[in-house]
Order: sequence, then C-alpha cells, then structure tokens
Amino acid sequence: MFRFSSVRALGLVGLVGLGGTAIFVTRAQGVGTSPSLPLTTTLADFFQPGTQENTLQASLVDALNCANCHGHYNEQIEPFDNWVGSMMAQATRDPVFHAALAIANQDASFAGELCLRCHTPGGWLRGQSVPTDGSGLDVVQGDYDGVNCHFCHRMVDPVYDANSNPIEDQAILSALNPALLSEPDTGQYVVDPEDRRRGPFDLGSGFFWHDWRQSGFHQESLLCGTCHDVSNPVFTRQADGSYALNALNTAHPTHEKRDKFPVERTFSEWSQSQFAREAIDMGGLFGGNKSAVATCQDCHMPDTDGTACAPGFGGAFRDDLPLHQFNGGNTWVLRAVDSLYPDWETNLTPSIIDSSIQRAHQMLESAAELSAWIRGGEVVVRVENNTGHKLPTGYPEGRRMWINVQVFGGAGMLLQEYGHYDRTSALLTTGDTTVFESILGLDAAMAATTGLAAGMSFHFVLNNEILKDNRIPPRGFTWAAFAAVQAAPVGESFKEEQFWHDSSFALPPGARRVEVRLFYQTTSKEYIEFLRDNNTTNAAGQTAYDQWVLHGKSAPAEMASAVVLRSVPLCPLPIVYGSAGVTSGGSKLQLAAVGLPVVSAANFKLRISGGPPGARGIIMQGSEPASTPLLGGTRLVGGSTTRLVSVHLSPSGETQVSVPLFASQIGAEIYYQAWARDPGLASGVVLSNGLHGDICP
Repeated sequence: MFRFSSVRALGLVGLVGLGGTAIFVTRAQGVGTSPSLPLTTTLADFFQPGTQENTLQASLVDALNCANCHGHYNEQIEPFDNWVGSMMAQATRDPVFHAALAIANQDASFAGELCLRCHTPGGWLRGQSVPTDGSGLDVVQGDYDGVNCHFCHRMVDPVYDANSNPIEDQAILSALNPALLSEPDTGQYVVDPEDRRRGPFDLGSGFFWHDWRQSGFHQESLLCGTCHDVSNPVFTRQADGSYALNALNTAHPTHEKRDKFPVERTFSEWSQSQFAREAIDMGGLFGGNKSAVATCQDCHMPDTDGTACAPGFGGAFRDDLPLHQFNGGNTWVLRAVDSLYPDWETNLTPSIIDSSIQRAHQMLESAAELSAWIRGGEVVVRVENNTGHKLPTGYPEGRRMWINVQVFGGAGMLLQEYGHYDRTSALLTTGDTTVFESILGLDAAMAATTGLAAGMSFHFVLNNEILKDNRIPPRGFTWAAFAAVQAAPVGESFKEEQFWHDSSFALPPGARRVEVRLFYQTTSKEYIEFLRDNNTTNAAGQTAYDQWVLHGKSAPAEMASAVVLRSVPLCPLPIVYGSAGVTSGGSKLQLAAVGLPVVSAANFKLRISGGPPGARGIIMQGSEPASTPLLGGTRLVGGSTTRLVSVHLSPSGETQVSVPLFASQIGAEIYYQAWARDPGLASGVVLSNGLHGDICP
C-alpha cells in the first residue's frame, strides 16, 4: 500500500483511493479557489511561542518504544492499546485532517504550520512541518504517531509551581524566548529538552526503567488546553469585537489567545464552567472509579483498577489508573484510518477499533439528557448538557447535533416529522428543527481581501466571524464569563446558569404519540463535499470523501430518545443548577424538589438539607435565574423575586416545605434558592444551589 512517505522523494503527494488504487498528483502548494488566494502569509504569521523546532536534546521516541512495557498485556486497561484506538494516536493519519490541511494551504501559504503543531507534535519538533502539506513527515521516525506517549509525558507546566512541578521546569521556562503565556493554546507547548518522563504518580526511589519526574500538571485540564483551544494568529481582535487581518509576514503582536480569532474554545468553555470550580457527581456517567468529576482527564481518561505496565516490571496496582482512551464523539474516522494504512503502522486491530467506537457512542449517550412533554398544541423538547464544555464542542466544521421528532396518529401512521435525515443521500432537513452547531464565516473585509463571498464558509483559515453558535453551554454558564473567553453564544438567548435548551414543535391534528431523538454527526455531507470539491492541490479531499461513503457517510449517532403519549400528561423534572454554598461545618446547603410542580396535584415540595443545625432561613423565588456574587456565595434567583417562605431547619440541618402553586402560573418557569443563617461564616449567611421548575397544569 502506498504512503505519503513512499513518494516523498519524488516531490509528489500520494493518497490511497478506494479499491487500493493509488492516486498521485503533483504538489502545488498555495493554489486557491479565488484569484486573490492564497494569502501571501509566511511561517512568521503562524509563529507560536513555546518549545521550538530542533531544540530538544533528546529526541522523542515513537510509541512502540513505550509499548514494550506499557502494552500487549491487557487491552482493556493498558495504556498502549487504549491509546492506539484513540484519535490522538491517529491524528496524523486522519483523512479528514489531510483534506482540511490541503484547503488551508491553498487559502493561505504555509497555513499548515498551524495544523501540524498539534496533529504531529513529534514531526513538528523534528523540524518536518515544512513543506506544510505534511509531505516531509516520516513514518519511520514516528511522525505519524499523532499525539504520542513521549510527547505528552514530556510536557512542562507553563505556570511553574514548586509544590507540584519538577524543579527542572523553572530553568526550562526561563529559557523560552519569547516567554510563554499562562494559558497556552494552538500548540504553544513546552517540552522537556531531556528525556525525563512525567506523570502524576510517585514511582518511588527504586524505579530504574527510565528517568521520571512527578508532575501534577498531568492531571490538570490546562495540559489539554494546549491543543484544545485553537486560535488563528493571522487575525487580531479589534476594539469593536471584530477580527482584522494582520500585516502579513509578521508574528501576532501579543500571542495571547483572547487577541486572536477563536476557532475552538473547548478548554475555555470548561474553564468557565462549574466543573472548573468543583467536582460534580454525575451519577457514574463519567469518571470510572471516580464518583465526582472535574477535569478533562476525569471524563476522557476515566480511572480504573490495574497496573500501568505489564506483569514483571513491578508496576503498582492502583484503583486510580487513568485509562488512556481519550474518547470523544468520533464514530467513523478510525475505520477510515484502518482502511488507508497498514496494521503494522497503525497498530489497530478489529477489537481495538470496535471497542473505541463503542466507547465513543457511550460518551455521546452520556453527554445529554433528553425529555419531552406536551404543552397545549405542541411538544416541548428539552436537551440538557451533561458535559464540562459546550454540546457539541471542538472543531466546528461539519459537526452538528439535532432534534428529530416523529408524530404518529392512529394505527401508527406517521403524521409529521421534524429534522428528517435521509441516510441514503445524507441530507438533513434543517429548517424545521433545532440544529446545534457553530457556523463560522467571512466578514465583508475578508470577503474583499480573498475574493470569496461574505458569510458562511468552511475556509477555516480565512474565517474571521462567528455567525451562529447555539451549542448548549455547560453547568455554570454566565454570559460575562463566556464572552470574556470568546465563547459567548451567537443567535441564541441562554439564561444565566442555563445548561439546557428547549425547542417546541407543533402537533398536527390526530396526534397520539410522539417519538423524539437526539442525533450527533461527526462529518456532514456539506463539509465533506466542500473538502472534495474545493481541493485543487491533491487527492486528499477525494480520499476523505470516498472513505466517508465507504464507512456509512458518518452515520448519525443516536444520543438519547423519549416517547410522549398525548393521553398521558407529563411534567419535566425540576433542574438543579448552580453551586451550593458550604456551611461553617463543611457541609453543602442543598435545595431539592420533592414531587413535580403540577398545579392539579398540589403536592410539590422543596427539601433543604446540609444546612447549619437549627438555623433559620428563607426560600427565595424568582422569575429568572441569576448568577451574582452575594454574601460569600452566589445569588441564583433574579427577575421578579419574592420571599416564598421562612424556614427553621432541624437539628440535622434539614426541613421540607410545601409550595403553593396557582393556575395563573401554568406554563411559567420559576427559580428557587434557599438562604440560611450561619454565624460561623464571615458573611453570616450561606446560600444553596438553585432549582428550576416548569409549572404544569
């Protein structure tokens, strides 16, 4: 089977088509889709601070070196086989990446430099990022290892902390020129120049297999943010919030990600979420052995029982062994990689592939809660985000999540469908449903510069405007915080602390049953056809398209479903939101619902627990949520607020009160919060979490 490396000496790019046919075309870097393209950018425009090329004293080794001890002993828990089945391992072989890389280089000269830093850090550090189409990468040297073991385990915390970082890091950081910022992005990584392998655990003084250092950084989300916040450095943010093209052949003036155009903000979304402030018990959805999760690693590297190395090497048995799975929502590209590359290179097996894709489906199913109920002549569909970032998140182009609603009448006859997806044509009907996505594009200035049309665009390296972003925020969302990290919603009015979204669909006459489903798709038809049809450089777009077709056209993954019968009234469960305040005794003041807020049932109650023993307090009621600092906690009710009731907690810090509901409130959303006196706190008061309820008939 032909490879890029097999034809590199000829100055050609080869990609394998369907049926094993090798397609060769002359490499023509910089050819664009407009006479004004490519932009005459240079490597200087894409320069990033951090460790630079060809500066390591000890080269990175390929992953097979690590597999000698950390692989081939238990596919379920070992680091190597789990990593092999991840898109981290296959990041350099991803055909969609190569198709996007070709377009990027067509649109702006040397733009591939921006992409290769994170998709092949080993190759980039070896100085193989030029030519920026990836043709200089060498499989023998491990450049196709993607984001491999040796790279991650030599990463250095950009913010030195003597209590959690190796002492050598201070000198490594001091030697950087320019100095690194405290929140690196877009591959601004720092790598130990020596082969000192880092991880979160103390391996003991008797460990001799390789040089090691204990590093708290490897359990921090900041490590992941190095490549999971992506910014385009050819643009600089203006005072009015727009993004203007820099003078070309010039590095970005600040290298600060908030000053560059935001392509991805997964880490920043997490950083402003409730998960970044406290670990949250998600009921076992994520985390493996951990009951409460907070960091990226907690969810994407869940803890299990086992050893990190093969028997005979003396590895300690742990109950907090991080699984190196790194699963997200990609459900098809791994099969494409397996089709295009030989097993000896990818180390993939059918078992590894199937297990990884199954985990991706599990992650998607855990990511959202779906509920539906009938209100008047419509069905209301609620999607709750269970993740620590937007849902969906990451690279915006081609990724989408949507609601499908099917309404049935007598004898099971389909009366109406919203959000229909045709699995043969791969076309989604978007105009009658909610599609959660981020859409980028070009403003008028960039349209004039490039000769392309203003508005929506898949030319990611040229895009400088966010046209739509209705993806669902995570717990803890506030407008001010998300705007500060360039992650505010666009075209959607989420309320403070809201991590759910409601959509309404009209019911036709005769409706008896409604089936609702939530779908996610990694790669849309529109995006994959763009990559195919706009590639004038090589066969990468056609190859990606052919693989997309071969492996099911990125078949939508069902994340959740619900069934509603018109004859059975339903009321949505109240939603707990916001952080509960901590009492002087160390417990959290919790507010929870007992029963449902149904007017006709007259049995809705609120329960307070974890409060100061015998304390007096109140329950506040508001028409809107809020997220305002108050008395050492957070006020979580706003709008039109009233004191609902005064309470007196029991000696165990608990109480339960009935909530009167009225017909005039039907259809309203009401927000509740408990406040209790606590003389042991400086503020004298502790505030509970918030509770959201929809008042039903």
